[in-house]
Amino acid sequence: MNLELYVITDEEIAGGLSHAEIAQRAVAGGADVIQLRDKGCGPGDLLRIGCIIRGITRKTGALFIVNDRLDVALACSADGVHLGQDDLRAGVARQIAPDGFIIGVSVGTLEEAILAEREGADYLAISPVFPTASKYNAGPGHGLEVLQDIKRNVSIPIIAIGGIHYGNVGDVIAAGADGIAVISAVVGSPDITAAAKKLREMVRQCKTKMKS
Repeated sequence: MNLELYVITDEEIAGGLSHAEIAQRAVAGGADVIQLRDKGCGPGDLLRIGCIIRGITRKTGALFIVNDRLDVALACSADGVHLGQDDLRAGVARQIAPDGFIIGVSVGTLEEAILAEREGADYLAISPVFPTASKYNAGPGHGLEVLQDIKRNVSIPIIAIGGIHYGNVGDVIAAGADGIAVISAVVGSPDITAAAKKLREMVRQCKTKMKS
């Protein structure tokens, strides 16, 4: 499960590009994961979009995750679902989901992280690490110390989300993140493919530097 560059779709931030167009351009730049996220989309439309993105990611080997909606994720044969603290609990989702289905959980505290791992989460998203305008209700950034604390106390992969950009990628990887999840840094770029490629290369370079 490679989570180095995790791109979350957002049509508004993309200036009107569709979720599918965002996904197509992001995977062309090497995105390892595409998450379909649209809070205002009904389940029928979300399923239709999900089926299109499933086809795009299947061709490249990228993982496809649906935000919030386990039912839609299962119906469009996504690789997994991403759950927030107000969504279905990871333990309940694990009872419903088939073997091999990926469950990610957003967490903001060590307690939430430990509970999510105990309930069967496959990865955690520390959200948000830095203040962000991409999610109106994200709240203040938790900072790198929380990320480090969670990394020391869980055994599953963690990704950093919230305010991630070229200038702080090295900081979040050095703090222990296995990957970065981004919206604006890729989706809001005039060239989504180029932005994805640059960020993925930066993550890998940071990891290589840490090992040397």
